Amino acid sequence: MPTRKFYFVVLAVLELASVTRTQAQSPYGIGRSATPAEIAGWNIDIDRDGTNLPSGRGSVSRGHKVFDQQCAGCHGAKGEGGVGDKLVGGQGTLATPKPIRTVGSYWPYAPTLFDYIRRAMPQNAPQSLSNEDVYAVCAYILNLNGLLPSDAALDAKTLSAIEMPNRSMFVGDPRPDVKNPACMTGC
Repeated sequence: MPTRKFYFVVLAVLELASVTRTQAQSPYGIGRSATPAEIAGWNIDIDRDGTNLPSGRGSVSRGHKVFDQQCAGCHGAKGEGGVGDKLVGGQGTLATPKPIRTVGSYWPYAPTLFDYIRRAMPQNAPQSLSNEDVYAVCAYILNLNGLLPSDAALDAKTLSAIEMPNRSMFVGDPRPDVKNPACMTGC
């Protein structure tokens, strides 16, 4: 037979559930709308044209230092690959039987390099690099691929202006289920 204490606990739980249900904003009685600050924390995507690139600046020389500390263990000392993907070389191989897909041979847009590094690298601590360090690593990788001089520095404007060698080689997707027009504004 349940005790008085049991009934008290059950009543307290039911009352708490009732209060929570009335405060919730979903039809299921759970959750709430995300705050603008919470959305901003996740809204870090960079478009191929550089839209949403943050402030900051990074040089090739600084990128070399950050790369040596954070990236070379997986990608090799000069981006030649290892545990991680090869980042350098491969130009002219995409139409061959053994294409080498690297930043310099395959990637069509330079700003997406910033987006990927900031989101996913280093693999053991994603999103741990400052914007300046991400710009610097991008500069170093682009330099290793012959796309930037060794005395260059990148920021939002200069990174967006880089024309990648494979930019015009990407074609539309022939699958019939992906024929919706790309949403570019007001999406």
